[in-house]
Amino acid sequence: MTSTMNVKIPAERIAAPSPWRAFGRMVATLWSNGKARLGLCILAFFVLVAVFAPVLAPYGPKENGFDRNADASWAHWLGTTAAGEDVLSQLIYGAQISLLVGFAAGILSTIVAVLIGLSWGYMRGFAGEVVGFIVNLFLVIPGLPLMIVIAAYLQNGGILMIIAVIVVTGWAWGARVLRSQTQSLRGNDFVTSAQFSGDSRTRIVFREILPNMTSIIAGTLFGAATAAILAEAGLEFLGLGDSSIVSWGTMLYWAQNSNSLLTGQWLLLFAPGLCIALLALSLTLINFGVDGISNPRLREGKGR
Repeated sequence: MTSTMNVKIPAERIAAPSPWRAFGRMVATLWSNGKARLGLCILAFFVLVAVFAPVLAPYGPKENGFDRNADASWAHWLGTTAAGEDVLSQLIYGAQISLLVGFAAGILSTIVAVLIGLSWGYMRGFAGEVVGFIVNLFLVIPGLPLMIVIAAYLQNGGILMIIAVIVVTGWAWGARVLRSQTQSLRGNDFVTSAQFSGDSRTRIVFREILPNMTSIIAGTLFGAATAAILAEAGLEFLGLGDSSIVSWGTMLYWAQNSNSLLTGQWLLLFAPGLCIALLALSLTLINFGVDGISNPRLREGKGR
């Protein structure tokens, strides 16, 4: 006679990991990577400068009651512009606009890329081909000339115009990367199980597939923010932005207009150019840590 033993299954389920614990692990992984650690320190420095600009700047960004084209001195560490403005004060206040445009455009570009990339990777048939044609069209058109044309047509639109131009021209590459990852996850068992349980397509895409691409989305965000910072500086330097604001790009624009190199005031070009390069470098270095989250073989130190 065969006896059957009944196993009592506990009613409570195993608690899922806390989102704060997952975030803490992600930060620890980033910090364990030497390059990402350096990038986080540089980024934190610029964020603090932007937040405390009114305290750190010795003068107002548009205060022009000083001598024009003055050399560096104790009163003006980086000299003054052709309009009699303090260069150091403009450099400090310029961090606000560059960070605002960079992260705002980067976040919006990433959101568009996530929505289109995940939907495109999951759908099949004619609708997928139409989305693929649109994405490939944006990938084929050169980004910088397209930005210049749109910005020239919408000139003097302010910061919002620059952010909109960067978002329109900067989402396609991220969408293609996310589409490829979505297609690789679409055939996994947990997606098939969700389909048989009757879950909708929206829930499968954003509740089952999306959480498995956190590191790729983070990398897309930092890459888009880097491109946005460089694009904002380029558009402002070409005079296609709002020249009345104070940013690192407008500093380059006015320094070029005043022939600062011919007058020997190379700091007017070197200082904002160095800040743009360092900010872009910090985001690029953080991407090394993001790669370590998605690929454990790339992790360094204790994070391995």
